[in-house]
Amino acid sequence: MTKQTAGRPIKPAGWPTVTPRIIVQGADKLVAFVKDVFGATGDYRSEAPAELRLGDSIIMISEAGVREPMPAWQRAVTAGAHSLEAPSNTPYGDRRGMVKDQWGNTWQIATRI
Repeated sequence: MTKQTAGRPIKPAGWPTVTPRIIVQGADKLVAFVKDVFGATGDYRSEAPAELRLGDSIIMISEAGVREPMPAWQRAVTAGAHSLEAPSNTPYGDRRGMVKDQWGNTWQIATRI
């Protein structure tokens, strides 16, 4: 269960503070590539992001493919980011939303429910 501090979620046990997520077409092939080339552990999942571990790091990979407001998402929009996906609950247990900042970076903001 995720605890909250001053309205901001604390990361799940065993996870880094920031976890990169790659969204691509052909996610199953990218997962196989990262496992083969870098020795990552974890498996492709079509119903949820793959969680690959490389040493003490985690990379999430999911297939390219729509998700109620959450504080960090709202702060990003207030700061000028463009909403790409309004926050909603995912079938795999996260609450997530996506924004694009003024530099063109896409940010997925998520927390465990």
